[in-house]
Amino acid sequence: MKESVTSVGIDIGTSTTQLIFSKLTIENRAAGYMVPKVEIVDKEVVYCSDIYFTPLISNTEIDGEKVSAIIRAEYEKAKIKPEEVSTGAVIITGETARKQNANTVLNSLSDLAGDFVVATAGPDLESVLSGRGAGADVFSEEHRNVVANLDIGGGTTNIAVFRKGSLQGVTCLDIGGRLIKIENGRISYIYSKIQELARENGIEIRVGDEAKVQVLEEVCRLMAYELKTSLHLASESSYHKKIYTNQGKGLAEDIRVDALTFSGGVANYVYEPAETDLFRYGDIGILLGSAIAKSGILDSVECYRSEETIRATVVGAGTHTTEISGSTIFYQKDQLPIKNIPVLKLSKIDEETPQSVSEAIKAQLPIYQNEGKKQLVAIALSGKPYDGFEKIQQLAAAIIEGADTLIKEKFPLIVVLEADIGKALGNALNVKLDKKKDVICIDGVRSKSGDYIDIGEPVGGGYVLPVVVKTLIFNS
Repeated sequence: MKESVTSVGIDIGTSTTQLIFSKLTIENRAAGYMVPKVEIVDKEVVYCSDIYFTPLISNTEIDGEKVSAIIRAEYEKAKIKPEEVSTGAVIITGETARKQNANTVLNSLSDLAGDFVVATAGPDLESVLSGRGAGADVFSEEHRNVVANLDIGGGTTNIAVFRKGSLQGVTCLDIGGRLIKIENGRISYIYSKIQELARENGIEIRVGDEAKVQVLEEVCRLMAYELKTSLHLASESSYHKKIYTNQGKGLAEDIRVDALTFSGGVANYVYEPAETDLFRYGDIGILLGSAIAKSGILDSVECYRSEETIRATVVGAGTHTTEISGSTIFYQKDQLPIKNIPVLKLSKIDEETPQSVSEAIKAQLPIYQNEGKKQLVAIALSGKPYDGFEKIQQLAAAIIEGADTLIKEKFPLIVVLEADIGKALGNALNVKLDKKKDVICIDGVRSKSGDYIDIGEPVGGGYVLPVVVKTLIFNS
């Protein structure tokens, strides 16, 4: 039996705030005697809000009241009441996620968000979300190649690289359209790194200077070159390492990109450069897009048209798929229930050997940190290659090695499996950790990276756990 539900996605970013309402058609695809397996069978975007500049009180504080007023006004325009919305997600991204009162703003929207996925996304996770929103993961799977998505916003450029559908790497640079702002024909703001980049190349620009197109075009050309360098498509400048966000690292040297997609507010002007009214948004976004288009980056590799540009990071929905864990599971009852846990999913390639399992977990865990703060993460894998006592012991050792930084934190170690080895693996993890760490190891559950899960209290005499998998659906 099919059912229609209303979903909302709210994105509060560095430069812009927006939301999307969707109608999702869901259907239980399981036979009558089986555990329900609800899937999305159709999706329709029914309302896209205006795109607003994110209101700030200062450079370090979001104006929570104005953000809330924007969201509430858009609910009214869409003629949708909060109680009519069944599911969704609220995500704060970019520089805005690092504002002092980001969580306060999220809390102010709680009566509009209900039991939704609610998260502040650091630069790495935002790279993944925008890459998926732009369809780069799907392109890479369809074409069996390596695709990088560049999400060029107001304050940062988030890059995610996908190889045959699997995440290969992420990085973030302080390059964006609003790092130089223009008011009344003059420069009203310059981000310090961009001013330094210009100075390193003999260009002096200051707040109060006349906004000369030729000068700012040259600055944007330098910014475009740094983006090209980050993809290993140009030689590194002396300033390059300083341009990464939060002293971050670039993509691994062995990554070789076959194709690109672009998303974010600047992306429209990469695909279709403008020639008039260049400062219409009060910044250099249009000039930056044009500079990227002229940089030769599009001649170096293939370019796919993104499914979405400015709306790529807007989450279309967080649909709930309710499952029941397998009966051979391992858990600590006093840790349950737990909700809204992000899923770190290993690919088939990641699972090939214990070493690759360990390396993949180590590589992906930083994605789920915001400003270096670790959070509870569920490590998900099929577990199918590990069928036997010795192999399960090796898998347990690999997970412990890979998740070492996570295990040192106060929260439990959570492992989600598809194969029926939850109890055996949970016991192995518990013993290898000298029974000093709470372990929750469940099986019979399918999930993917970018999902969030809830794990409920035991049912069925304690043999099974109810699990809700929340899948982020993008407007594509």
